[in-house]
Amino acid sequence: MSVTVTIPEDFKYVGASLFLTAVLLQGLASTVGRYRKLAKIEYPQMYAEKKEMEESREALLFNCAQRAHHNAIEYVHIAYVTTIISGLRFPIPSAIACAFWCVSRVSYARGYLTGDPKKVCGGTTFEDVLTNLFVSLSAVPSSTT
Repeated sequence: MSVTVTIPEDFKYVGASLFLTAVLLQGLASTVGRYRKLAKIEYPQMYAEKKEMEESREALLFNCAQRAHHNAIEYVHIAYVTTIISGLRFPIPSAIACAFWCVSRVSYARGYLTGDPKKVCGGTTFEDVLTNLFVSLSAVPSSTT
């Protein structure tokens, strides 16, 4: 049994949206680096210790920036897989969904960078994941017997 996969002409938009995730992750990494320098947290220390956060707002903001970056890294693989799979059948809506995910990550990071993690807004929500899952499943060809 062989399977033929046809790449739609508009798949270039999927590629562009996936490139946007790389820009997003680089931007978040740069933010972490900036806050690391301000907080004077040396490598290889991943997060500021609780005592450091109590003594320095910069250390707290570094931890918030680091957490926002790590959260994006934790979910980006889901965005990649669902965007590519759904993009084979629905390239433009898939690209828009991926771009929306990127924008929501920026919103999530900005909320975290207030220093109050309770102000996190946007980001990867259960609804985002479900939307991508349903779009991906709709791209799976139906079998007829």
